[in-house]
Amino acid sequence: MKELLIEPQIDSFDTFAEFADEFSLGGKDLILTNEYIYDPIMKKEDLDCSYIFQENYGPGEPTDVMVDAILREINELDIKRVVAVGGGTIIDIAKILVLEGAENVDVLYDKKELAKSKELIIIPTTCGTGSEVTNISIINRTRKGTKMGLTSPAMFADYAVLIPEFLKTLPYYVFASSSIDALIHAVESYLSPICTDYTEMFSVEAMKGILSGYCRIAKTGENVRFADSKMYLKASNYAGIAFGNSGCAAVHAMSYALGAKYHVPHGESNYQFFTDVLRKYQEKKPEGKIKKLNNLIRRIADENGFSGAAGIEDGIEILEKLLAEVLTRKDMKDYGVTEADIPVFAASTVENQQRLLKNNYVPLTQEEIQEIYQARL
Repeated sequence: MKELLIEPQIDSFDTFAEFADEFSLGGKDLILTNEYIYDPIMKKEDLDCSYIFQENYGPGEPTDVMVDAILREINELDIKRVVAVGGGTIIDIAKILVLEGAENVDVLYDKKELAKSKELIIIPTTCGTGSEVTNISIINRTRKGTKMGLTSPAMFADYAVLIPEFLKTLPYYVFASSSIDALIHAVESYLSPICTDYTEMFSVEAMKGILSGYCRIAKTGENVRFADSKMYLKASNYAGIAFGNSGCAAVHAMSYALGAKYHVPHGESNYQFFTDVLRKYQEKKPEGKIKKLNNLIRRIADENGFSGAAGIEDGIEILEKLLAEVLTRKDMKDYGVTEADIPVFAASTVENQQRLLKNNYVPLTQEEIQEIYQARL
Protein backbone atom coordinates (compact mmCIF):
# COMPACT_ATOMS: atom_id res chain seq x y z
CA MET A 1 0.00 0.00 0.00
CA LYS A 2 1.28 3.44 -0.93
CA GLU A 3 1.92 5.50 2.20
CA LEU A 4 3.06 8.87 0.85
CA LEU A 5 4.17 10.58 -2.38
CA ILE A 6 5.70 14.06 -2.45
CA GLU A 7 6.53 14.74 -6.08
CA PRO A 8 7.83 18.33 -6.51
CA GLN A 9 10.96 19.59 -4.86
CA ILE A 10 9.91 22.15 -2.22
CA ASP A 11 11.99 25.34 -1.92
CA SER A 12 11.49 28.47 0.16
CA PHE A 13 12.79 32.05 -0.11
CA ASP A 14 11.98 35.18 1.84
CA THR A 15 11.53 37.23 -1.34
CA PHE A 16 10.69 36.82 -5.02
CA ALA A 17 13.98 38.53 -5.93
CA GLU A 18 15.96 35.79 -4.17
CA PHE A 19 13.98 33.13 -6.03
CA ALA A 20 14.41 34.82 -9.44
CA ASP A 21 18.17 34.99 -8.94
CA GLU A 22 18.51 31.40 -7.73
CA PHE A 23 16.41 30.00 -10.62
CA SER A 24 17.97 32.30 -13.26
CA LEU A 25 14.67 33.44 -14.74
CA GLY A 26 14.99 34.73 -18.30
CA GLY A 27 13.80 34.77 -21.88
CA LYS A 28 12.68 31.14 -22.09
CA ASP A 29 10.38 31.51 -19.09
CA LEU A 30 6.68 32.37 -19.06
CA ILE A 31 5.30 33.87 -15.86
CA LEU A 32 1.56 33.34 -15.48
CA THR A 33 0.19 35.67 -12.82
CA ASN A 34 -2.16 38.57 -12.11
CA GLU A 35 -1.21 42.19 -12.64
CA TYR A 36 -2.10 43.07 -9.04
CA ILE A 37 0.46 40.47 -7.90
CA TYR A 38 3.05 41.49 -10.50
CA ASP A 39 3.02 45.25 -9.85
CA PRO A 40 3.99 45.47 -6.15
CA ILE A 41 6.54 42.64 -6.04
CA MET A 42 7.74 41.37 -9.43
CA LYS A 43 7.71 44.45 -11.66
CA LYS A 44 10.78 46.06 -10.09
CA GLU A 45 12.91 43.01 -10.99
CA ASP A 46 12.48 43.85 -14.72
CA LEU A 47 12.96 40.24 -15.78
CA ASP A 48 13.40 39.24 -19.42
CA CYS A 49 10.45 36.83 -19.31
CA SER A 50 7.16 36.50 -21.14
CA TYR A 51 4.13 37.40 -19.04
CA ILE A 52 0.48 36.44 -19.20
CA PHE A 53 -1.99 38.14 -16.86
CA GLN A 54 -4.89 35.77 -16.31
CA GLU A 55 -7.51 38.50 -15.79
CA ASN A 56 -7.09 39.60 -19.42
CA TYR A 57 -8.77 36.34 -20.45
CA GLY A 58 -11.75 36.41 -18.13
CA PRO A 59 -12.71 36.98 -14.49
CA GLY A 60 -12.90 34.52 -11.62
CA GLU A 61 -11.95 30.87 -11.47
CA PRO A 62 -10.71 28.97 -14.56
CA THR A 63 -13.20 28.01 -17.23
CA ASP A 64 -12.64 25.99 -20.39
CA VAL A 65 -13.18 29.19 -22.42
CA MET A 66 -10.50 31.09 -20.46
CA VAL A 67 -7.95 28.27 -20.61
CA ASP A 68 -8.51 27.69 -24.33
CA ALA A 69 -7.77 31.38 -25.03
CA ILE A 70 -4.54 31.28 -23.00
CA LEU A 71 -3.48 28.06 -24.74
CA ARG A 72 -3.84 29.71 -28.13
CA GLU A 73 -1.43 32.45 -27.05
CA ILE A 74 1.11 30.29 -25.27
CA ASN A 75 1.37 27.89 -28.20
CA GLU A 76 2.81 30.78 -30.23
CA LEU A 77 5.64 31.32 -27.72
CA ASP A 78 9.04 29.62 -27.49
CA ILE A 79 9.29 28.79 -23.81
CA LYS A 80 10.88 26.05 -21.70
CA ARG A 81 9.40 26.78 -18.26
CA VAL A 82 6.06 27.99 -16.95
CA VAL A 83 6.24 29.85 -13.64
CA ALA A 84 2.85 30.11 -11.95
CA VAL A 85 2.67 32.93 -9.40
CA GLY A 86 -0.79 33.19 -7.90
CA GLY A 87 -3.71 31.49 -6.22
CA GLY A 88 -5.77 28.50 -7.24
CA THR A 89 -6.89 29.90 -10.59
CA ILE A 90 -3.34 30.61 -11.74
CA ILE A 91 -2.05 27.25 -10.53
CA ASP A 92 -4.86 25.23 -12.10
CA ILE A 93 -4.31 26.94 -15.46
CA ALA A 94 -0.52 26.52 -15.33
CA LYS A 95 -0.82 22.76 -14.90
CA ILE A 96 -2.73 22.67 -18.19
CA LEU A 97 -0.25 24.89 -20.04
CA VAL A 98 2.69 22.48 -19.60
CA LEU A 99 0.93 19.46 -21.10
CA GLU A 100 1.93 18.02 -24.44
CA GLY A 101 -0.69 18.47 -27.16
CA ALA A 102 -2.63 21.03 -25.12
CA GLU A 103 -4.74 22.50 -27.90
CA ASN A 104 -7.87 22.95 -25.80
CA VAL A 105 -9.39 21.71 -22.56
CA ASP A 106 -11.75 19.15 -24.09
CA VAL A 107 -8.90 17.38 -25.90
CA LEU A 108 -7.03 16.95 -22.63
CA TYR A 109 -10.01 15.56 -20.71
CA ASP A 110 -10.54 13.02 -23.50
CA LYS A 111 -6.91 11.77 -23.47
CA LYS A 112 -6.13 8.50 -21.69
CA GLU A 113 -2.56 9.55 -20.87
CA LEU A 114 -1.00 12.96 -20.52
CA ALA A 115 2.64 13.98 -20.87
CA LYS A 116 4.53 17.12 -19.87
CA SER A 117 6.26 19.26 -22.50
CA LYS A 118 7.56 22.12 -20.29
CA GLU A 119 8.99 22.45 -16.79
CA LEU A 120 6.58 23.79 -14.18
CA ILE A 121 7.39 25.98 -11.18
CA ILE A 122 4.54 26.92 -8.83
CA ILE A 123 4.64 29.79 -6.33
CA PRO A 124 1.40 30.04 -4.30
CA THR A 125 0.44 33.57 -3.27
CA THR A 126 -2.44 32.52 -1.02
CA CYS A 127 -2.34 30.17 1.95
CA GLY A 128 -5.08 27.86 0.79
CA THR A 129 -4.85 25.79 -2.33
CA GLY A 130 -1.99 23.44 -1.49
CA SER A 131 -2.17 22.89 -5.22
CA GLU A 132 1.55 23.49 -5.63
CA VAL A 133 2.13 19.89 -4.49
CA THR A 134 -0.82 18.15 -6.16
CA ASN A 135 -1.37 16.83 -9.66
CA ILE A 136 -4.93 17.97 -10.18
CA SER A 137 -6.45 20.95 -11.98
CA ILE A 138 -10.08 21.98 -11.47
CA ILE A 139 -11.71 23.60 -14.51
CA ASN A 140 -15.27 24.89 -14.83
CA ARG A 141 -16.32 23.06 -17.97
CA THR A 142 -19.01 25.47 -19.06
CA ARG A 143 -19.89 23.24 -21.98
CA LYS A 144 -20.82 20.53 -19.45
CA GLY A 145 -22.22 22.82 -16.74
CA THR A 146 -19.97 21.75 -13.84
CA LYS A 147 -16.46 21.92 -12.44
CA MET A 148 -14.37 18.83 -13.09
CA GLY A 149 -10.92 17.70 -12.05
CA LEU A 150 -8.19 16.66 -14.47
CA THR A 151 -5.49 14.50 -12.87
CA SER A 152 -2.18 13.12 -14.15
CA PRO A 153 1.37 12.54 -12.88
CA ALA A 154 2.39 14.88 -15.73
CA MET A 155 0.68 17.74 -13.87
CA PHE A 156 2.95 17.69 -10.83
CA ALA A 157 5.15 20.77 -10.55
CA ASP A 158 8.89 20.25 -10.85
CA TYR A 159 9.38 22.82 -8.09
CA ALA A 160 6.99 24.18 -5.45
CA VAL A 161 8.35 27.43 -4.06
CA LEU A 162 7.11 29.07 -0.85
CA ILE A 163 7.64 32.85 -0.61
CA PRO A 164 5.85 34.50 2.35
CA GLU A 165 6.50 37.98 0.86
CA PHE A 166 3.41 37.48 -1.33
CA LEU A 167 1.12 37.04 1.68
CA LYS A 168 1.99 40.54 2.89
CA THR A 169 -0.19 42.05 0.13
CA LEU A 170 -3.03 39.51 0.41
CA PRO A 171 -6.46 41.10 1.11
CA TYR A 172 -8.04 39.83 4.31
CA TYR A 173 -10.99 38.13 2.58
CA VAL A 174 -8.65 36.16 0.30
CA PHE A 175 -6.52 35.17 3.28
CA ALA A 176 -9.58 34.04 5.25
CA SER A 177 -11.31 32.06 2.51
CA SER A 178 -8.10 30.45 1.26
CA SER A 179 -6.86 29.43 4.71
CA ILE A 180 -10.29 27.94 5.49
CA ASP A 181 -9.91 25.95 2.27
CA ALA A 182 -6.54 24.68 3.52
CA LEU A 183 -8.12 23.71 6.83
CA ILE A 184 -10.80 21.76 4.96
CA HIS A 185 -8.09 19.98 2.94
CA ALA A 186 -6.46 18.95 6.22
CA VAL A 187 -9.70 17.76 7.83
CA GLU A 188 -11.01 15.86 4.81
CA SER A 189 -7.70 14.06 4.27
CA TYR A 190 -7.51 13.29 8.03
CA LEU A 191 -10.95 11.60 7.88
CA SER A 192 -10.35 9.90 4.53
CA PRO A 193 -10.53 6.09 4.47
CA ILE A 194 -7.18 6.08 2.63
CA CYS A 195 -5.45 8.28 5.21
CA THR A 196 -2.09 6.81 6.28
CA ASP A 197 0.11 7.47 9.29
CA TYR A 198 2.24 9.70 7.06
CA THR A 199 -0.57 11.78 5.59
CA GLU A 200 -2.16 12.08 9.03
CA MET A 201 1.02 13.78 10.31
CA PHE A 202 0.71 16.45 7.63
CA SER A 203 -3.05 16.84 8.22
CA VAL A 204 -2.62 17.28 11.96
CA GLU A 205 0.26 19.76 11.64
CA ALA A 206 -1.79 21.80 9.15
CA MET A 207 -4.79 21.86 11.49
CA LYS A 208 -2.65 22.84 14.48
CA GLY A 209 -1.06 25.72 12.59
CA ILE A 210 -4.24 27.14 11.06
CA LEU A 211 -6.47 26.74 14.12
CA SER A 212 -3.87 28.21 16.48
CA GLY A 213 -3.52 31.16 14.07
CA TYR A 214 -7.30 31.61 14.10
CA CYS A 215 -7.26 31.66 17.90
CA ARG A 216 -4.76 34.52 17.75
CA ILE A 217 -7.02 36.38 15.29
CA ALA A 218 -9.98 35.91 17.64
CA LYS A 219 -7.89 37.25 20.53
CA THR A 220 -6.01 40.18 18.97
CA GLY A 221 -7.52 40.95 15.56
CA GLU A 222 -6.99 40.14 11.89
CA ASN A 223 -3.63 41.90 11.44
CA VAL A 224 -1.84 39.28 13.53
CA ARG A 225 -1.97 37.09 10.43
CA PHE A 226 0.97 38.97 8.91
CA ALA A 227 3.32 37.78 11.64
CA ASP A 228 2.11 34.23 10.92
CA SER A 229 2.55 34.39 7.13
CA LYS A 230 5.25 31.72 6.93
CA MET A 231 3.25 29.43 9.20
CA TYR A 232 0.06 29.74 7.13
CA LEU A 233 1.98 29.11 3.91
CA LYS A 234 3.58 25.97 5.32
CA ALA A 235 0.30 24.77 6.84
CA SER A 236 -1.37 25.11 3.44
CA ASN A 237 1.54 23.17 1.92
CA TYR A 238 1.23 20.42 4.55
CA ALA A 239 -2.51 20.18 3.85
CA GLY A 240 -1.77 19.97 0.11
CA ILE A 241 0.59 17.05 0.69
CA ALA A 242 -2.07 15.35 2.83
CA PHE A 243 -4.98 15.70 0.45
CA GLY A 244 -2.79 15.04 -2.58
CA ASN A 245 -2.29 11.56 -1.15
CA SER A 246 -5.48 10.88 0.83
CA GLY A 247 -7.98 12.98 -1.09
CA CYS A 248 -10.76 15.44 -0.35
CA ALA A 249 -14.36 14.37 0.01
CA ALA A 250 -17.98 15.53 0.29
CA VAL A 251 -17.27 19.15 1.29
CA HIS A 252 -15.36 19.77 -1.92
CA ALA A 253 -17.74 17.61 -3.96
CA MET A 254 -20.74 19.65 -2.85
CA SER A 255 -19.03 22.99 -3.39
CA TYR A 256 -18.54 22.53 -7.13
CA ALA A 257 -22.19 22.78 -8.20
CA LEU A 258 -22.64 25.98 -6.18
CA GLY A 259 -19.37 27.49 -7.41
CA ALA A 260 -20.00 26.62 -11.05
CA LYS A 261 -23.49 28.13 -11.28
CA TYR A 262 -23.18 31.14 -8.98
CA HIS A 263 -19.44 31.84 -9.31
CA VAL A 264 -18.81 31.57 -5.57
CA PRO A 265 -15.05 31.54 -4.88
CA HIS A 266 -13.74 28.08 -4.10
CA GLY A 267 -12.79 28.56 -0.44
CA GLU A 268 -16.04 30.33 0.39
CA SER A 269 -18.04 27.67 -1.46
CA ASN A 270 -16.35 24.94 0.59
CA TYR A 271 -17.00 26.88 3.80
CA GLN A 272 -20.74 26.64 3.08
CA PHE A 273 -20.83 22.89 3.74
CA PHE A 274 -17.82 22.24 5.98
CA THR A 275 -19.32 21.82 9.44
CA ASP A 276 -22.67 20.53 8.13
CA VAL A 277 -20.90 17.61 6.46
CA LEU A 278 -18.92 16.97 9.67
CA ARG A 279 -22.17 16.90 11.66
CA LYS A 280 -23.64 14.38 9.26
CA TYR A 281 -20.53 12.23 9.63
CA GLN A 282 -20.79 12.51 13.42
CA GLU A 283 -24.46 11.54 13.32
CA LYS A 284 -23.75 8.40 11.26
CA LYS A 285 -20.50 7.21 12.92
CA PRO A 286 -19.82 9.12 16.15
CA GLU A 287 -17.30 6.68 17.67
CA GLY A 288 -14.85 6.61 14.77
CA LYS A 289 -12.14 9.05 13.78
CA ILE A 290 -14.56 11.96 13.91
CA LYS A 291 -14.35 11.63 17.71
CA LYS A 292 -10.55 12.04 17.56
CA LEU A 293 -11.06 15.11 15.36
CA ASN A 294 -13.44 16.58 17.94
CA ASN A 295 -10.90 16.04 20.70
CA LEU A 296 -8.10 17.56 18.61
CA ILE A 297 -10.11 20.72 17.84
CA ARG A 298 -11.08 21.16 21.48
CA ARG A 299 -7.48 20.67 22.65
CA ILE A 300 -6.07 23.22 20.17
CA ALA A 301 -8.73 25.75 21.19
CA ASP A 302 -7.99 25.22 24.89
CA GLU A 303 -4.21 25.40 24.46
CA ASN A 304 -4.52 28.68 22.55
CA GLY A 305 -6.98 30.33 24.92
CA PHE A 306 -9.97 30.61 22.57
CA SER A 307 -12.64 32.10 24.82
CA GLY A 308 -15.45 30.91 22.56
CA ALA A 309 -14.69 27.30 23.54
CA ALA A 310 -15.51 27.83 27.21
CA GLY A 311 -17.92 25.20 28.48
CA ILE A 312 -18.34 23.53 25.06
CA GLU A 313 -17.49 19.85 24.66
CA ASP A 314 -18.42 19.41 20.99
CA GLY A 315 -15.40 20.14 18.79
CA ILE A 316 -17.53 20.89 15.73
CA GLU A 317 -19.42 23.58 17.63
CA ILE A 318 -16.10 25.08 18.75
CA LEU A 319 -14.90 24.98 15.13
CA GLU A 320 -18.01 26.86 13.95
CA LYS A 321 -17.49 29.56 16.58
CA LEU A 322 -13.81 29.93 15.72
CA LEU A 323 -14.45 30.09 11.97
CA ALA A 324 -17.09 32.78 12.57
CA GLU A 325 -14.34 34.91 14.16
CA VAL A 326 -12.39 34.67 10.90
CA LEU A 327 -15.09 34.94 8.20
CA THR A 328 -18.86 35.33 8.34
CA ARG A 329 -20.60 32.44 6.60
CA LYS A 330 -23.45 33.45 4.31
CA ASP A 331 -26.54 31.42 3.45
CA MET A 332 -26.75 29.99 -0.07
CA LYS A 333 -29.73 32.22 -0.85
CA ASP A 334 -27.37 35.20 -0.46
CA TYR A 335 -25.65 34.05 -3.66
CA GLY A 336 -28.96 33.67 -5.50
CA VAL A 337 -29.57 29.96 -4.90
CA THR A 338 -33.23 28.96 -5.11
CA GLU A 339 -35.26 26.00 -3.88
CA ALA A 340 -35.25 24.60 -7.42
CA ASP A 341 -31.43 24.41 -7.39
CA ILE A 342 -31.26 22.03 -4.44
CA PRO A 343 -32.21 18.69 -6.11
CA VAL A 344 -30.21 19.67 -9.20
CA PHE A 345 -27.10 20.34 -7.11
CA ALA A 346 -27.49 17.03 -5.26
CA ALA A 347 -27.91 15.05 -8.48
CA SER A 348 -24.95 16.81 -10.10
CA THR A 349 -22.74 16.08 -7.09
CA VAL A 350 -23.53 12.37 -7.17
CA GLU A 351 -23.21 12.15 -10.94
CA ASN A 352 -20.00 14.16 -11.43
CA GLN A 353 -18.01 14.00 -8.18
CA GLN A 354 -17.52 10.31 -7.40
CA ARG A 355 -13.76 10.96 -7.51
CA LEU A 356 -14.25 12.89 -4.26
CA LEU A 357 -17.23 11.14 -2.70
CA LYS A 358 -15.33 7.85 -2.54
CA ASN A 359 -13.12 9.50 0.12
CA ASN A 360 -16.00 10.26 2.50
CA TYR A 361 -15.54 9.32 6.15
CA VAL A 362 -18.85 7.46 5.76
CA PRO A 363 -20.95 7.08 2.59
CA LEU A 364 -23.58 9.74 2.00
CA THR A 365 -26.68 9.07 -0.09
CA GLN A 366 -28.03 11.54 -2.61
CA GLU A 367 -30.89 12.22 -0.20
CA GLU A 368 -28.46 13.04 2.62
CA ILE A 369 -26.46 15.33 0.34
CA GLN A 370 -29.69 17.07 -0.65
CA GLU A 371 -30.56 17.52 3.04
CA ILE A 372 -27.24 19.30 3.64
CA TYR A 373 -27.84 21.60 0.66
CA GLN A 374 -31.36 22.30 1.92
CA ALA A 375 -30.10 23.19 5.40
CA ARG A 376 -27.73 25.80 3.93
CA LEU A 377 -30.40 27.54 1.83
